Amino acid sequence: MANRFISLWFRHLTTDWLTIRRPELKVAPFVLATPDHGRMIITAVNSPAQTQGVNIGMPVADARVLVPSILVFDDKPELPYKLLKALALWCIRYSPISAVDLPDGLILDISGCAHLWGGEKSYFREIVIKLRTAGYDVRGAMADTIGTAWAIARFGQTTPIIEPAGQAAALLPLPSTALRLEPAVLDRLAKLGMYTVNHIIGMPANALRRRFGKQLLLRLDQALGKVEEAIEPVQPVVIYQERLPCLEPIRTAGGIEIALARLLETLCGRLQKEGKGLRSAVFKGFRVDGKLVQISIGTNRASHNISHLFKLFEEKISTIEPDLGIELFLLEVPTVEDLSPLQESLWKTASGLEAPGLSELIDRLANKVGTETIRRYWPDQRHWPERTIKPAVSLHEKLTILWPKHRPRPFYVLPKPEPIEVTAPIPDYPPMNFRYKNKLHVIKRAEGPERINREWWMQNGPHRDYYAVEDEAGARYWIFRSGHYIEGNRMEWFIHGFFA
Repeated sequence: MANRFISLWFRHLTTDWLTIRRPELKVAPFVLATPDHGRMIITAVNSPAQTQGVNIGMPVADARVLVPSILVFDDKPELPYKLLKALALWCIRYSPISAVDLPDGLILDISGCAHLWGGEKSYFREIVIKLRTAGYDVRGAMADTIGTAWAIARFGQTTPIIEPAGQAAALLPLPSTALRLEPAVLDRLAKLGMYTVNHIIGMPANALRRRFGKQLLLRLDQALGKVEEAIEPVQPVVIYQERLPCLEPIRTAGGIEIALARLLETLCGRLQKEGKGLRSAVFKGFRVDGKLVQISIGTNRASHNISHLFKLFEEKISTIEPDLGIELFLLEVPTVEDLSPLQESLWKTASGLEAPGLSELIDRLANKVGTETIRRYWPDQRHWPERTIKPAVSLHEKLTILWPKHRPRPFYVLPKPEPIEVTAPIPDYPPMNFRYKNKLHVIKRAEGPERINREWWMQNGPHRDYYAVEDEAGARYWIFRSGHYIEGNRMEWFIHGFFA
């Protein structure tokens, strides 16, 4: 796939922005200015002021001589970058690689994007018209290289779309300034009468390097495509993503579901071919009013199961507000994992946490209540029962020690034992009954005692003698006596758990 780029030039970036915010300035001549050595110097000019002879770099006092009614506003040095970054983020709907090109432009890497809008002409027209409709005086160009696109956007006089491999012919009639050269290099070129690219392109490389330095050769080679030029996107590029432009804005939940199903089908097919599954995904909708709406999901293991992923998204579609309509849908997968043939086989036949039904149930629960509310616990090598469990780092953490099976343990263990009143016929025998929360439980059956000591390396204190008891109603409890029986002392008993 050949590289294709679009360069966008905002001829009156900051003044257009101010006009959008204050429509009454549309026909009024005004400038932005900043202090410099005791004078106010113009840094930006709107179109009505420019047509009357006011230019950037001119002192405000001179501009007032030309246009007495001119308005002057303070310039903000950081404003161009902020505006360009916001515009670059907006352009992500058209290309995943969108970069700021200071002081007044953007660069879009559109390789493989134009076919989604029916071809390069309609794609280019769509971008430029949208920006002009928003209020920006913008020129653009499309070419195989960033250098050629930049040059045509600013100096081109014919078509803004340069056909593949046509950059050399397109550059020839352009001025030397179109090569993005430093002022000192341009001055030397002008002194030698080399005013156009045509005068430069045929000269030997050694002669150009000797007279003008390496920069001229680099810029020329970049524009011709002999040297690749890198750009820095405003947002990290997500490798796995799919786009779906809409012929008409989508306003209904049904339309959103259809778009989601198409994107999932395409993206999951790609993941399946590459032996991968997604762990997280974001479904974005770009609205007609320029706003972005989105929903996201996550899975506890890699998956490319279309129906399961659709259900996870479906539960959140009601939160999307289409407003006047969504004109572009985007499905991004920031996190993927390899899914080996063995894993796919286990996915179909495994049981327990490996079973697809349980894994998908966990995904749906986490999708509703949050992943932080779903936990798994492992046994811990501790003595006190309330300390013998610990939360697993993840649902897929491997078990290092086994759950103890030599002694019965209750289904539910209280985080802290609660005191009870006990009647015991002989101090070291199981109790006859106990009172818990003002209810008397008469014991019919008991097992024990099981003595559990404290961890001596942690703290000193009495041991515990545990009994598993069953009352008249058939309910089973886990109770214990703290310490040895000492005649004359009142023994302390506690309830610690409940058997299922």
